[in-house]
Amino acid sequence: MSPRPPEDEAAAAQPQLWAVVGATGTGKTALSLDLAEALKARGRPAEIVNADAMQLYRGMDIGTAKLPERERRGIPHHLFDVLEVTDDAAVAWYQDAARTAIREIHGRGADAVLVGGSGLYVSSVLFDFRFPPRDELLRARLEAELDAHGPGALYTRLREIDPATAAKVDPRNGRRVVRALEVLELGEHTHGAVLPEEPVLWHDATRIFGVAVPREELVARLDTRVEGMWRDGILDEVRALRDQGLERGVTARRAIGYAQARAQLSGQMAEGEAIAETQALTRRYARRQVSWFRRYAALRWVESGVDAAVLADSSA
Repeated sequence: MSPRPPEDEAAAAQPQLWAVVGATGTGKTALSLDLAEALKARGRPAEIVNADAMQLYRGMDIGTAKLPERERRGIPHHLFDVLEVTDDAAVAWYQDAARTAIREIHGRGADAVLVGGSGLYVSSVLFDFRFPPRDELLRARLEAELDAHGPGALYTRLREIDPATAAKVDPRNGRRVVRALEVLELGEHTHGAVLPEEPVLWHDATRIFGVAVPREELVARLDTRVEGMWRDGILDEVRALRDQGLERGVTARRAIGYAQARAQLSGQMAEGEAIAETQALTRRYARRQVSWFRRYAALRWVESGVDAAVLADSSA
């Protein structure tokens, strides 16, 4: 074997940023743990940073498939359980929090492993990704309209004001529609919070792996996972979260699974309906996740269950 060039050795010595992304249910969590252990075995300590928007919330465990602390193999985890359900998980806030965590990890001489499937959150960390201004009063007014009339009317307004931005926003995603209208009403020309046409990496030493599972297998996994959420007690979890203010939450109360559990508890849905709707929305969300990550030119797709040691040995 020929010796490694000096520049490659310098790159290898530099703290790395690894990203493990993909659709929900593909095994990202297990791979992130295996990768962190494989890196440690090679003399590169590693810590994990969460990039799942709903796992930021304290108490939202069953519906998010959050890994219990006892199963984290002693690996430091960051940005789990850092928000109350009444807090708004703003992407701009998350970008700063995640990048701060990564800088601190690198400052300790360790690699950072970013893991999650929330595309906008992942992109905000990995790429040169800047956000337009915010206005809390304006946001509250638009949120009230969303609650009263649903996303359809707001999306129609967005399409009339800025058809180009509307084309990039899922009309069913009320949060994204509200954010786009907020930005436009603040005088910005476009939404801005979308993946740039030619994204530039924020950290030079970055490796991105997307975990792939055949569609039929993934659908079966997701449907089974949702059924397990109800068996494992998501209704009890939601009851507890309501006592903590879930109904006042802007982001948390609309999370897939939690919204349906709330509807069941209030008598608006039967259990079978709540489970079926959660399954359908989860499958749709997984398709959107795959479409989002396919746009990453630097991403390398790997099969679920891949040997993390092989990834740890890959070149930057």
